[in-house]
Amino acid sequence: MDPQRSPLLEVKGNIELKRPLIKAPSQLPLSGSRLKRRPDQMEDGLEPEKKRTRGLGATTKITTSHPRVPSLTTVPQTQGQTTAQKVSKKTGPRCSTAIATGLKNQKPVPAVPVQKSGRGKKPSKRPAWDLKGQLCDLNAELKRCRERTQTLDQENQQLQDQLRDAQQQVKALGTERTTLEGHLAKVQAQAEQGQQELKNLRACVLELEERLSTQEGLVQELQKKQVELQEERRGLMSQLEEKERRLQTSEAALSSSQAEVASLQQETVAQAALLTEREERLHGLEMERRRLHNQLQELKGNIRVFCRVRPVLPGEPTPPPGLLLFPSGPGGPSDPPTRLSLSRSDERRGTLSGAPAPPTRHDFSFDRVFPPGSGQDEVFEEIAMLVQSALDGYPVCIFAYGQTGSGKTFTVEGGPGGDPQLEGLIPRALRHLFSVAQELSGQGWTYSFVASYVEIYNETVRDLLATGTRKGQGGECEIRRAGPGSEELTVTNARYVPVSCEKEVDALLHLARQNRAVARTAQNERSSRSHSVFQLQISGEHSSRGLQCGAPLSLVDLAGSERLDPGLALGPGERERLRETQAINSSLSTLGLVIMALSNKESHVPYRNSKLTYLLQNSLGGSAKMLMFVNISPLEENVSESLNSLRFASKVNQCVIGTAQANRK
Repeated sequence: MDPQRSPLLEVKGNIELKRPLIKAPSQLPLSGSRLKRRPDQMEDGLEPEKKRTRGLGATTKITTSHPRVPSLTTVPQTQGQTTAQKVSKKTGPRCSTAIATGLKNQKPVPAVPVQKSGRGKKPSKRPAWDLKGQLCDLNAELKRCRERTQTLDQENQQLQDQLRDAQQQVKALGTERTTLEGHLAKVQAQAEQGQQELKNLRACVLELEERLSTQEGLVQELQKKQVELQEERRGLMSQLEEKERRLQTSEAALSSSQAEVASLQQETVAQAALLTEREERLHGLEMERRRLHNQLQELKGNIRVFCRVRPVLPGEPTPPPGLLLFPSGPGGPSDPPTRLSLSRSDERRGTLSGAPAPPTRHDFSFDRVFPPGSGQDEVFEEIAMLVQSALDGYPVCIFAYGQTGSGKTFTVEGGPGGDPQLEGLIPRALRHLFSVAQELSGQGWTYSFVASYVEIYNETVRDLLATGTRKGQGGECEIRRAGPGSEELTVTNARYVPVSCEKEVDALLHLARQNRAVARTAQNERSSRSHSVFQLQISGEHSSRGLQCGAPLSLVDLAGSERLDPGLALGPGERERLRETQAINSSLSTLGLVIMALSNKESHVPYRNSKLTYLLQNSLGGSAKMLMFVNISPLEENVSESLNSLRFASKVNQCVIGTAQANRK
């Protein structure tokens, strides 16, 4: 095949070459199913030509079916068109067009004339009774139809063979066309790819030209920088030479320094050994200080009594001269006073001449007496060493005793207004403890402080640090031991607050003042009607030596100690004051009995007779240090109560409860 010849021309030529093989088109359809009919089906398809009736009238009717002879003059264009359509579906539009054109150019085959019967132009109608003649006519007509059918079958077979050859040729041409189209698509894709590559190469050329120009500019800049760097290198070389000279000097100095460091290390080792030795010595001195401090406190007495006389307040009458006298100490006026003289006149006594009897003088001796002009700082200075004993592991208990209005609360808590000069024993004691604990931390001691504040009102324990809904629920607080076999006592449902600074202590004191039970009495406008007990649990530890110590510091503000007036009219309010006074005097009497039992070394000490003594049980025994402040009023109208307070304090001052022992582990 010529490669330059178009596939369409090839198909057209093949069709023209085979055109003589095509005969006259048949009038029968080309469908294979209709070409293969049986003879009986052909007979059934014949259209009945006549209906003849034999016999008389309409009694017998015989229907004769004549085959339907299609018109042979019709041009079979449908067969050609159908063939072209089938070819076009398989080979494409171009080949189908060529085949259709070839089929159209064929001339139709002239139709074969139908043979007519030999009876003339129009056969005469046989009579109805001539059945045999009618059958002969039908057989002759059937024979002619069969011959016609055989002729048409031969023509149809020839046309089908030609169509099959044409379809095979179209299929081959379609395959070749598909191959050529694929080749053409590849060539077109290669052409497009080549154009794209050419376009990319042009863009790369432009980019390379730009980069070349940029590189040329960079080369020029680098050349300039190279010149600058060469100059800088010369400068650095000179600096390097100078550094090397300095390095040599430094190495020489380093060698001398290393020798000096070695000597210093030796000195450090010697200093560390000396420091360890001095720490041991300091620890020994601290233990000796504690021993001597305790011995000094023992020489002063494990239970001491101080007397303090409050000043006359504005609006109160001036006491007569000689009512209270403060004789000088053994060393003269420079020594602090330790004695007190109280003069009392009895109008019921008189002389024979009727003149009033001279006043009776009562002399008392205590460990220290504070006149009305003594300040809060002077009072605390006297007990500072006793407070410090709590850090050494000794239980310390300080009482403030006296009648209502004698200044007990002022001594323990201080005055209102936040004046530092009026601070009482509690804030001053805790400030002193915090300061000493900070100093001892340098020696390896670590201390912690936990505070509680309760009151005992009518033999009921109430928490003064309670807040919110727990206020006033004193019935829930009970004194219990901390655990099985433990000697430590705690108050159930009471707050135990860790403290580490003065502000926290001030907040606790302010809260306690608001919760404490007070009432108006005949002796004082605002009198404390309960015993308030501030306890600070101190725990110390020296971890490097495995030492531990712990002790409570108790600061107690006792209720007023006035006696009952038998002639007092008892109203509803007076009955309540009567019950309060009875409970107060009962607990104070129990406190005196406990101290006397401890002094007499009795086997049974009645701690449980009062909630106050039961709570302070661990601070009243032989391993504790006690101090009692007896507060008295300077007014003449309070001489009787002041005398009773002084007598009670004198009995306590005569007691010796034994040698205190530190709680150490």
